[in-house]
Amino acid sequence: MAHTMVIFGASGDLTSRKLIPALYRLFQRGRLPADTRVVGFSRSDYSDEQWREQLTATTTKYVGKDFDAQSWKEFSKFIHYCSGDIQTPADFEKLAHRLEQLEGDQTIDRVYYVATMPQLYEMAAQHLGQAGLADDSSGARRIVIEKPFGTDLKTARHLNQAIGKVFREDQVYRIDHYLGKETVQNIMVLRYGNSIFEPLWNRNYIDHVQITVAEEVVVGRRGDYYDGSGVLRDMFQNHIFQLMMVTAMEPPVKFNSDSVRDEKVKVLKAVRPMKGADFADCGVRGQYEGYRKEVGVAPDSPTETFAALKLHIDNWRWQGVPFYLRSGKALSCRTTQIVIEFKEPPHLLFGGGKHTAPQANRLVIQIQPAEGIQIHFQSKVPDADMSMRQSELDFRFDSGGTSLPDSYQRLLQDVLMGDASLFARSDEVESAWAIIDPIIAAWRSPAAPAMNSYPIESWGPEASTHWMQDSERNWFDVCPVIS
Repeated sequence: MAHTMVIFGASGDLTSRKLIPALYRLFQRGRLPADTRVVGFSRSDYSDEQWREQLTATTTKYVGKDFDAQSWKEFSKFIHYCSGDIQTPADFEKLAHRLEQLEGDQTIDRVYYVATMPQLYEMAAQHLGQAGLADDSSGARRIVIEKPFGTDLKTARHLNQAIGKVFREDQVYRIDHYLGKETVQNIMVLRYGNSIFEPLWNRNYIDHVQITVAEEVVVGRRGDYYDGSGVLRDMFQNHIFQLMMVTAMEPPVKFNSDSVRDEKVKVLKAVRPMKGADFADCGVRGQYEGYRKEVGVAPDSPTETFAALKLHIDNWRWQGVPFYLRSGKALSCRTTQIVIEFKEPPHLLFGGGKHTAPQANRLVIQIQPAEGIQIHFQSKVPDADMSMRQSELDFRFDSGGTSLPDSYQRLLQDVLMGDASLFARSDEVESAWAIIDPIIAAWRSPAAPAMNSYPIESWGPEASTHWMQDSERNWFDVCPVIS
């Protein structure tokens, strides 16, 4: 089956930095389906050859040492361009005619990748429908939507309904690049492919779970966007909730898109609703020092650049096990990690008469920058009495010498092949917003908890540390454990 991928926003940064390099690397590795062509669509007035020349320069830059002139020459033959405005319905008729010229009378699977401003998602779907480009009588038709998918439950539901008027749910692929990372997928293999982990993956052995997405960078030039969004919308509703779902989900009946996504949605629906005083006690909010002086940020901005939340998943597996989630800008380092902290032994036999409890066993799953797993366990100090120390076992996913593919490579390959396992479903998106919206509303109310300031290159507000200590726990404040 031949494939065509139409990229709306072809002259944008996402296309040149991520999409084209990912498709090219798939071509190099023999993973791109045969007879796959790429058609760019944007307002820039390019010919096919002009767009290819521009992409040659950007792909050389972003692919780096893996760029090969000969293979690029072969791949670029399948790159085409059609100028048009996504806001102009007539330009979609022009696109339809261009696709007919390129595809002839073949049966073609088409993917429409909407790599534009979020405000244009609905319009793109509407105009595709009006031009007859969503008709799948002569091959599959799929649409890929980037995040953010709405800004709250109301707008997400409206967007789902608008796109649903043109495309069926099985045709809609809501992309989150975190789910394309090898480590996230390996969580499922770690749990369901090994008999030593899954029996321990429950309230009987796990004390709590920490999920941290830390960024070193400040807001910078994104002040206008970020001040209207904040860390809860920017990180929690999508990336962090995705990591929480994959960590907490039940084993699917089968490893297919419907079964996997059914189990993920069950996690969100099991999150304990908050009410009243819960919103004051559920977390800590903060802004890094100098945030209100960033370009585009209001001088009295109430927007959080840091947030920590405690959520409870009320089901048999996780009852009584808190999930601590945090993310922030301008932190000590860039790292994304899931920490499974196990319960301490019920009785301490060793320690030379000391009453200090040993550090708990941990499983640290590092999503980025390097992808891997570290296990923390107690061992005996050599040539001593029965004193203990914490030891580690490391595993890197690229330890075999194989470089890991970019997350977009996996996701683009899946959408071309029609596998929606790693893409969000409409009920998943809406369930996530249903959790976040009340927290945002409470944190914008007169009774909101205090906004805590924190210095750049720290682990966030001191209040976050004290908040964890109040529950007799500590954050795992460690920059990447695997380098």
